[in-house]
Amino acid sequence: MDRIDIHPTHTFGDYKLRCGRPLPFGTTLVPGGVNFSIYSSYATDCTLVLFQKHQKEPVAEIPFPDEFRIGDVWTMTVFNLDYETVEYGYRMDGPLDIQAGHWFNTDKILMDPYAKIIGGRDIWGEEPDWSDPYQHRSRLSFDDFDWESDRPLEVPPEDQIIYEMHVRGFTRHPSSEVKENHRGTFAGIRAKIPYLKELGVNAIELMPVFEFDEFENSRRHPETGDLLMNYWGYSTVGFFAPKAGYAATGKFGMQVDELKSLVKELHKNGIEVILDVVFNHTAEGNENGPYISYRGLDNKTYYMLTPEGYYFNFSGCGNTLNCNNPVVRNLVLDCLRFWAAEYHIDGFRFDLASILGRDPWGAPLANPPLLEALAFDPILARCKLIAEAWDAGGLYQVGSFPAYGRWAEWNGKYRDGIRKFLKGDAGRVGDMAQRLQGSPDLYAWAGRGPATSINFITAHDGFTLADLVSYNDKHNAANGEYNNDGGNDNDSWNCGAEGWTDDPGINALRQRQMRNAIAILMLSQGVPMLLMGDELGRSQNGNNNTYCHDNELNWLDWNLVETNQDLFKFVSHCIHFRRAHPALRSRYHLQNRDYVGSGYADITWHGTQAWNADWSEGSRALAFMLCGKHAKSGTAEDDYLYVAINMHWQTQWFELPGLPTGMQWHSAINTGADLDHFDLGKEPVLDPQQGLLVRDRSVVVLVGR
Repeated sequence: MDRIDIHPTHTFGDYKLRCGRPLPFGTTLVPGGVNFSIYSSYATDCTLVLFQKHQKEPVAEIPFPDEFRIGDVWTMTVFNLDYETVEYGYRMDGPLDIQAGHWFNTDKILMDPYAKIIGGRDIWGEEPDWSDPYQHRSRLSFDDFDWESDRPLEVPPEDQIIYEMHVRGFTRHPSSEVKENHRGTFAGIRAKIPYLKELGVNAIELMPVFEFDEFENSRRHPETGDLLMNYWGYSTVGFFAPKAGYAATGKFGMQVDELKSLVKELHKNGIEVILDVVFNHTAEGNENGPYISYRGLDNKTYYMLTPEGYYFNFSGCGNTLNCNNPVVRNLVLDCLRFWAAEYHIDGFRFDLASILGRDPWGAPLANPPLLEALAFDPILARCKLIAEAWDAGGLYQVGSFPAYGRWAEWNGKYRDGIRKFLKGDAGRVGDMAQRLQGSPDLYAWAGRGPATSINFITAHDGFTLADLVSYNDKHNAANGEYNNDGGNDNDSWNCGAEGWTDDPGINALRQRQMRNAIAILMLSQGVPMLLMGDELGRSQNGNNNTYCHDNELNWLDWNLVETNQDLFKFVSHCIHFRRAHPALRSRYHLQNRDYVGSGYADITWHGTQAWNADWSEGSRALAFMLCGKHAKSGTAEDDYLYVAINMHWQTQWFELPGLPTGMQWHSAINTGADLDHFDLGKEPVLDPQQGLLVRDRSVVVLVGR
């Protein structure tokens, strides 16, 4: 590219201008000025609109001279700007032809899609001024954060233990014991790092933190009058900007530094940060939605459109980003590179990721350019990439997501299989064996290891663990949709009563079932993911779709730390047990054969009889033994581990496989006993060694050494 003259060539009022540099898109601070760069392939004119912060009326509207357009990019350097107080947007002129896909409208002021800070929703839940014609305002960002020696942790995938959380929900409850102005913020999470360390997780997965509008589609409950909001945040306004309302300092425009400080402190404590990202749609919705950015900039480029010019809706949210258009693909790549480089983010979980593999007309691509580009991108080379391998258009790719050797998957088949086995469904033993091994039936055929499988039993979308064992049906009336929203196929079991009960037998069974779920999750090959609050028995009162509630349905009640401390201790022990035993974290799929002549395979299957698993339709019991001498996780040899799972409604005697001479079985975990676990390294010797009674609906773990 020819050298651009550093001297201003134009003036506009008090501002001096010159042609800018087209890359990078967005704004870049240059000596004495700011470089603005915005793309549109169909616009005919572009105007830069400047505001003072929080002011409704612009202070200047500067048309881009024709000679400041390079290809399809308008770029201009503006001098004499007040960096600290300026907000900016764009007016784009061009055709208004819906059938052709064009929605240009010069009455609309448009946000920069590359804005690093977005104003307009600076304080969570503060009612915006709806008369303001520019609701989401682009602001300038200053890169002056001192990371010191921080860098992404690069924890091996098989060693990860993920904790999925909502930024606001984690500490918003008054019982959180963080500073009042820090509740529900990045700073609030930072105050709870000691809790996360005690629990034992080494990665947190944050539900969306890109700027979104909590007032999007807000409404009043038709019966109670309660305000229902966009609480989860799966509706992105700007991909490069952290949500101001999640920062205690957001009202001062310091959300960037607050989030970076959180990441830095988590890394100091050995905890990775994974972001839940939403590239399948935007907050502009369907043809009845607002102009925010992409629609008015270049609608035909950014969205998948029908031949009539309307929006394909594979996201279930009104529109679908045209992710395999080269321009949109570059937007996604630029965004993720930015978060990895500037925020030191360790990985990304992609919401409805199957959409990212569709062509502009919605057909699944055999070799999706975006997924391939992400897999081989040099800046993202050590980031975790996790796909939710389905979408709202019916495409389901668990086990077949285009991986290129890089992508892990939320394993929905693990969730479904474990839930069915837990409640005692017949014919589930064979499927259970696959899920416990890291789902080799789904991944081994393509050479993908167990860490491909992100194992989860509960997630933000659906029942909490406590509700999974307390409700047969969803109870979503509080959402104001007459219980029509949310999934109906929950594979839950209420253990004998719908909702809360004083029956001690039912409550004891529920406690055991929660422990069974946690134990199975932490004993499975693959990567376990725990939902925020499941370690404390958090309930949503049977609501399996709490997307719209900024209240105690979604806030973690920290009083549960005391109320359910025994459950917390059990969950924490299972996590630390997993971290102490490399045999549970193999990089490779386990082999049910003796390949070194020792007489023991990586994994052997058993039932109530040693060496003789019952794979029949009526079986509800399964046991397995891991030979630690074959642990291939890159660490030292492990102990032998034996796990007996009895989901029958009767207690059963399990005959134990023998150990090599001089070794004995030790009791480690027993969900059916009053003392449900023993300290690591202090597990007592089992007596007798030949077998043990396993209570109805319980899990037993033995250590052989």
